[in-house]
Amino acid sequence: MPEHRLTTLPGGERVISERIDGVRSVALGLWIGAGSRDEPPAKAGVSHFIEHLLFKGSSRYSARDIAEMFDAMGGELNAATSRETTVVYTRVPDDHTAQALDAMVDMVFEPSFADLDSEREVVLEEIAMVEDNPQDLVHDVAAEVVFGSHPLGRPVIGRAEVISSIGRRALRSYHGAAYVGANIVLAAAGNVEHDRLAELLGRRRGNASGPVRLVRKAVQRTPGPSARFLRKDTEQYHVVLSGPGVSRSDDRRYAASLLDAIVGGSASSRLFQEIREKRGMAYSVYSYGSQYAETGQVGIYIGTRGDNLASCLDVTAAELRDVGEGDLNPGELERAKENLRGRLLLAQESTSSRMNRLGRALITDIELVSLEETIARIDAVGIEDVAQLARETLAPEALSVAGIGTSEKRFRSAVARFNPLAHAA
Repeated sequence: MPEHRLTTLPGGERVISERIDGVRSVALGLWIGAGSRDEPPAKAGVSHFIEHLLFKGSSRYSARDIAEMFDAMGGELNAATSRETTVVYTRVPDDHTAQALDAMVDMVFEPSFADLDSEREVVLEEIAMVEDNPQDLVHDVAAEVVFGSHPLGRPVIGRAEVISSIGRRALRSYHGAAYVGANIVLAAAGNVEHDRLAELLGRRRGNASGPVRLVRKAVQRTPGPSARFLRKDTEQYHVVLSGPGVSRSDDRRYAASLLDAIVGGSASSRLFQEIREKRGMAYSVYSYGSQYAETGQVGIYIGTRGDNLASCLDVTAAELRDVGEGDLNPGELERAKENLRGRLLLAQESTSSRMNRLGRALITDIELVSLEETIARIDAVGIEDVAQLARETLAPEALSVAGIGTSEKRFRSAVARFNPLAHAA
């Protein structure tokens, strides 16, 4: 596996890259260590709003210039905001690396914040779209019920009342506090020359630096399990069973990935097989995990008709208890390990996946583990490691329940059977 190289510029920006022979593309990502959890309540959603505005023009390029430039390269420019990071990324032919990076640097560090009101309307439409999509909205409800009033419990996309009123001055203030040297990582993978990449960024940035002025509120404790319901006229009930999980630096994250694969993270997982394949009680059922600096979140999503709601939760509770007792089927853990190994190996064939691995690790200050070491750590996980983590994070009595549907009475009746503690809260 190719070795990465790392350079820290005078302004504090870090450049990390991995050269891959035999490809003619370069994946580039400018990562910013700021997301929705770094926002005060009065600016909820500002990270995501700024991400949109980066595409509306910069000191040297208009929005049309940017679009036409990347179209002409044959590349696609995109961006994403999460609870702890923002990233602007692209994949272009290697002979366009300098041009692509020049435009991205100008967008990220010198946005014009043009067309503010028209893009405000776009984001408000995006918020309205989530409100109209219960499959998405229920995950925001789940985060709120797990983390309460902490910023991790707020939707990344923000609140309409904030986006509709926030002004250019507040946006520039937040941008100036977050988009500074030590909070920036340039990651690249593909047919790229590391020294040239560092030179290109250094030339544009010079000695620009400054302290990161965001204050990240740590999670001291999370509320106990409870239930939250939103009434909407839907054909299905959309339910998320959720609770605190492991942090991204926790050594148990490898066991967490295997637990997810066993419970609901694949087509052969327990919940997919038991609820969808054997009983036909749901079209969509899956588990997931999110890992943050000092905590995490686990979740199980089920979309089902009202007649099947209680039965789905009963089956889920039984499967979670079974895994927590270490009662795994022959080959179940090994199949989950093979699933993770396969996904890791397939990701090695993507320059974008490799860039994301480098950038995410560096911007979130986690250990950058080689493919070989990652597989060794996965192989070292035993049945009791998975069972213990299941007892700690996925025991029914530890999980909150978020739901969207037509009848709160029916929802709470099903919750009472799954976790009486959540029902009573």
